[in-house]
Amino acid sequence: MELTLELAEKTLAAQPFSVLLGTRLIAFGAGGATLELDIRPDLQQQNGYLHGGVLGYAADNAITFAAGTALGPEVLTGGFTISYLRPAQGTVLRAAASVVHAGKRQATCTCELSTVDEDGATTLCAIAQGTVIALRR
Repeated sequence: MELTLELAEKTLAAQPFSVLLGTRLIAFGAGGATLELDIRPDLQQQNGYLHGGVLGYAADNAITFAAGTALGPEVLTGGFTISYLRPAQGTVLRAAASVVHAGKRQATCTCELSTVDEDGATTLCAIAQGTVIALRR
């Protein structure tokens, strides 16, 4: 079964945590996926920066959606790493992931996490790499 944009949007809408955060799928297909969410005060840590856990969530989910373009809709994260480059500040978090390599049962993806400010300027704040595994039932 192929993972279409329509199915990907339904999958995102079926994730209660993604709904809680207000995550949007803004690009999908051809080995890539981009998610966005608004940066809100309740998602920040004590210094006013977006919490690292939110960045980790966004990387994990974007990587998994990107891998789904190569492996199909039934996938799970096998693992991922994230490097925080600078504090995340702005109005929107954007997680853009792409497939680097895909086999029959596993894909490796990278993800760039950037913030967008009020003027539309983007700032790279973290990078991630992950492995996604296809479920075969």
